[in-house]
Amino acid sequence: MSKVKRKIFITGGSGFLGINLVRYLLASGYEIITYDLAPFDYPEKFQVRAIYGDIRNHKELERAMAGCDLIVHTAAALPLYSKKDIFSTDVLGTRNVLSAAVKNKIKRVVMISSTAVYGIPDHHPLVENDKLVGVGPYGEAKIAAEKECLKFRRRDLVIPIIRPKSFIGPERLGVFAMFYDWARSGHGFPLIGNGKNRYQLLDVEDLCQAIFLCLTLSSKKVDDTFNIAAEEFTTMREDYQSVLDAAGFGKKIKTFPARPMILILRFLEKLHLSPLYKWVYETAATDSSVSINKAKKVLGFRPQFSNKNALLRNYKWYLANLNNIEGKSGVSHRAPWKQGILAFVKKFF
Repeated sequence: MSKVKRKIFITGGSGFLGINLVRYLLASGYEIITYDLAPFDYPEKFQVRAIYGDIRNHKELERAMAGCDLIVHTAAALPLYSKKDIFSTDVLGTRNVLSAAVKNKIKRVVMISSTAVYGIPDHHPLVENDKLVGVGPYGEAKIAAEKECLKFRRRDLVIPIIRPKSFIGPERLGVFAMFYDWARSGHGFPLIGNGKNRYQLLDVEDLCQAIFLCLTLSSKKVDDTFNIAAEEFTTMREDYQSVLDAAGFGKKIKTFPARPMILILRFLEKLHLSPLYKWVYETAATDSSVSINKAKKVLGFRPQFSNKNALLRNYKWYLANLNNIEGKSGVSHRAPWKQGILAFVKKFF
């Protein structure tokens, strides 16, 4: 007799993390149901059951989830969304997902949070029990969403909470599309600060590995909170220079004093002339890293990609898919963000 495939319900399945996770889990033999407001417009659309829906609609969500065995909750309104949408999606939506899981007797929900919950800390690397002080509506909403998870753990749900660093890889655009656009068109790139700070990233493939471990290991091991990030990374200047080197134009990363740059970007953000938001530009000149020792020890997590590997893998995907990218824009990780006045600034690099 053939083994019955376990059904995994993925919220935000049409997003950047969603599609990479779908591919990872299909290769591992799972049956996948995706739930998203965006269409599932990938080649894998005939291999999954894609349901169009909003996690803020509890009844629809509960019906869609029926018959599933496990849940991965990746859906979120990102920082470029309105404050109202961020809180209704990231907090109330999370509550709906967990409540619907209880109604459907699904015992395990893997929650994708963010290291944005740590705000702009005064030390590194950060560990899971460090103080949570979110920056802006997104960071604050992620903290509130984690609190919802802690409430539902008391209702016998197993809820691994994953806090990934900024992750990149195939299908990732967003703010990284601007960097790749400047690199492939023969321009250098500015960095806030001296570029000597170490800013840890994460490849989406390694994030999928961590999610898989949280889906498959014992409840006792995974019912906890884990930082997930690359193990190998150097300075911002060196890591990002690797992409300019790959572009082949001999261009360099250029650094600028942090304080005046931050003030300028604050002003441009208020005028809606720049896509960069506070958490991006106010942390760009500082060290930013988390300890992954807990995930390594408890889950057996073993990241395969360094910062440079992840950036170059994402850049190669960007170049290979340029025909499908040009002319598009949006506010999700799957769409290039409008560069605004920064498109003009590019001419000087």
